[in-house]
Amino acid sequence: MTLSMYQASVPVAVRALTNLSAVLKKGHAHAQSKQVEDATLLQTRLVPDMLPLVRQVQIACDMATRGIARLAGVEPAAFEDNETTFAQVYDRIERAIAYVQGFTAEQIDGSETRAIHLKMRSGEMHFEGQSYLLDFVLPNVFFHCTTAYNILREAGTDIGKQDFIGRN
Repeated sequence: MTLSMYQASVPVAVRALTNLSAVLKKGHAHAQSKQVEDATLLQTRLVPDMLPLVRQVQIACDMATRGIARLAGVEPAAFEDNETTFAQVYDRIERAIAYVQGFTAEQIDGSETRAIHLKMRSGEMHFEGQSYLLDFVLPNVFFHCTTAYNILREAGTDIGKQDFIGRN
């Protein structure tokens, strides 16, 4: 059995973002039960030099949308980073999922050797599509989803591994 680039990207990103949304909803409910304002929880971080919860969500969404768009060979859509409420965060995730789901297998499959060039603060990065997906996009999506999960756990949310992984 072979696994296509589409199968390794779109459904995986959609599941990660869907599960992120579910974990956030539990975190939001917990915060509301403790009279914690949205802005307070969204600005919570694990340590002072780490990005807050809202940025973890934004980056997870951006990695999924930009990563898959680049695999398809199209200019990624831009999403503003202006969420200040959980309703806006959920909307951001829903828009990211819809955007990712808009790509077809025909657009993604065959991108294993597509040249992908990124300009980063630290310099340029160059990948072929498969390495870009497996070594950069997916690890980043999961890192930021995991960090969001950890922030919520630290804030007292009753979530576990099954919430992060989701159910089939």
